[in-house]
Amino acid sequence: MPDQIKEAFSKVKQDIELLKTQLDYLTEEIAQLKRTQENNPTYQAENQTLQHTTPTHHSPLEALKSPKTPFSTGNDGVPTNKPTNQRIGNEGVSDRINHLERVSEILNSLDALKKEVRIKFKKLTSQEMLVFSAIYELNEQGYDVDYQVLAQKCNLSEISIRDYTHKIIKKGIPLDKIKQDNNKIALKIPEDLKKIASLVTIQTLRAL
Repeated sequence: MPDQIKEAFSKVKQDIELLKTQLDYLTEEIAQLKRTQENNPTYQAENQTLQHTTPTHHSPLEALKSPKTPFSTGNDGVPTNKPTNQRIGNEGVSDRINHLERVSEILNSLDALKKEVRIKFKKLTSQEMLVFSAIYELNEQGYDVDYQVLAQKCNLSEISIRDYTHKIIKKGIPLDKIKQDNNKIALKIPEDLKKIASLVTIQTLRAL
């Protein structure tokens, strides 16, 4: 058992280091893409155009263009609403930046969730953690867990199990108590918690 915990601890530590490395890489790539976009002549020209828009109602050159003509008079009849390759390139860079920023936010959220899991489960006593682990394991094996089943699994009285589960919930640990038709209380680990961390991961984070 100590070897399994040690191995799990090592794996979680590697995952955290990998996430940090990926986050640093993504942050640097986002910065480079932003610098590339800002140094792009087309991007700069568009910004200047937006900042220094010249009113057209006083321009005598407007008379050279027919108001009903969808083509410009200075580009050999090319439709004026046709997008240029440079504009498409800028949009592609913007989309990539937005995608990388979302990935970065997800990685940050994952890291924050692991920290929250660690802090909450550090509050449990050894006996409370034993009861929680038993519920998690039995759920994973497909069993319906009630106080009687849990008492047999942990070799404790049902009164003690009731007390421990009450304290676990009171300390903010996700644990569902579902009233069944036979008036028994079923204990279940929420699926949201299972998606965030396995039992081994929770035990390892708690040991940090």
